[in-house]
Amino acid sequence: MRRGLWRAAAAVTLAALAALTTACGHDKAATPSSTPSGYADMKQKVDAAESAAAAADRDATSDADR
Repeated sequence: MRRGLWRAAAAVTLAALAALTTACGHDKAATPSSTPSGYADMKQKVDAAESAAAAADRDATSDADR
């Protein structure tokens, strides 16, 4: 019974991957050099959030206040 369940799960996973690949693969209009408007602001916000998360992680793992 487990082998059949595993095969069914694998088949569903492969079908989902195939669907995503074919759905996303036909978009030839966007080129890697084209960037959407507001990309610079978005990148700056993401960088700031990553920096804040890294600082919080360092603070949580530091032994300074223990």
